Amino acid sequence: MHYELYYWTGIQGRGEFIRLALEDAAAAYTDMARVHGDAVMQPYLDGKVEGLQPFAPPFVRTGKQVVAQVAAILDLIGPELGLVPEAASRRRQALQLQLTIADLVAEVHDTHHPIAASQYYQDQKREAKARAATMRSERLPKFLGYFEGVLAHNGERHPLREHSYVDLSLFQLLSGLEYMFPRRMQALWPTLPLLHALKERVERRPNIAAYLASERRVAFNTNGIFRHYPELDGDR
Repeated sequence: MHYELYYWTGIQGRGEFIRLALEDAAAAYTDMARVHGDAVMQPYLDGKVEGLQPFAPPFVRTGKQVVAQVAAILDLIGPELGLVPEAASRRRQALQLQLTIADLVAEVHDTHHPIAASQYYQDQKREAKARAATMRSERLPKFLGYFEGVLAHNGERHPLREHSYVDLSLFQLLSGLEYMFPRRMQALWPTLPLLHALKERVERRPNIAAYLASERRVAFNTNGIFRHYPELDGDR
C-alpha cells in the first residue's frame, strides 16, 4: 500500500498527525506538496478530481480513495498500518479520543487567532492574550487531565492498552503545547506523570526517533498551529 499525503509545506500543522503514523509504521508514502509544491493540492480543493472534494488539507489518497480530516484519515489507515486494535469497539474508542484531540487542537489555534484566521496575529494580540489566559488556566488542565485519566484507567501506558495512533497524536499534541506554552507546561507536568512518560516513550520509538532527527521533521514555528509567543505564556 502506497499513500499520498497532501498538506502545506513549511509547517507541521494538522498534517503532522498523519505523518507520524506513516513514519511510525514505516509506510510507503509520498509527501506530495513537498515534492511537487503546494499547487498540487489545488485540483482536489477545487473539486476537479474524482471523488469527495476535501474542504482543506490534510487529505490522503490511497488507490482511488481520497479522505480528508485527521480523525477520518487515521481511522482509515490505522488498521492498515497496525496502529489500532482490530475490534470495532476499540476502533471507535480510538476515533473518539482522536476527535477529542482535534477539539483541543482547534482551541489551540483559536488561542492565537481568536477573532479571525484571516487576520494577522498582530491585529488581535489583545484578544489573544485574554484567550491564552483562559487556555492556560482552564482548558489545558481540563483536556490534559482527561487524557491523564484515560491512561490511568487503561493500564497507565497506552490510551487503548496497546500502542496505537492515539499515542502518536498525544505525543504531537504534547510536543506542540510544550513549544507553545513552555512555562505553563513546565508547571503542569508534575500533575501529568502518565502523559509525560507516554511522550518520552513515543519519542524513543526507533522509527519516530529517526524521523525526528531527519530533515523530514519540520521544526515548530510561528506559522503553524502551535505558536510560541512569549506574551501568551505563563506558569498558570
